[in-house]
Amino acid sequence: MSEQLKIAGIIRESIVDGPGIRFVVFTQGCSHRCPGCHNPQTHDPEGGNWISTDRILEEIDKNPLLKGVTFSGGEPFEQPRAMAELAKGVMERDLDLVTYSGYTFEELLQMAEEDEDIRYILEHCRMLIDGRFQLENKTLALPFRGSTNQRLIDVQASLEAGTVIEFED
Repeated sequence: MSEQLKIAGIIRESIVDGPGIRFVVFTQGCSHRCPGCHNPQTHDPEGGNWISTDRILEEIDKNPLLKGVTFSGGEPFEQPRAMAELAKGVMERDLDLVTYSGYTFEELLQMAEEDEDIRYILEHCRMLIDGRFQLENKTLALPFRGSTNQRLIDVQASLEAGTVIEFED
């Protein structure tokens, strides 16, 4: 059964939200509300529009050039059931998954102990850009990140090693 997801929008082709040509889903709602956030319009959980995960997957299927899908926001992990359902569809299409989150990898691991949907997303995510945006650490010099505190994490290697393994810049 298709889950309903509250989104702020989508970008059908992006080259700045992860490696390769990506389909990007911007979730609506973010409790972090980081000052200076690039997407402040996504903070309000009452904003945005509802869409089914099946409808998003139909849009993804229209582009055979995609390398993967990126979950951004807002905060994707604040809608874990729908995002896990979408992640499952991404995996079925043999696309890779990149996720942006204001939560740190360590916080997400703790949350995953109680929430199987969060665990599923992590277990199928190739790359996680974690950590709250910090305006005082803003940078344009790092790929796929907005502030220097954010990490580019190889999720699968990190889960296997039991410690954070970052991708090289």
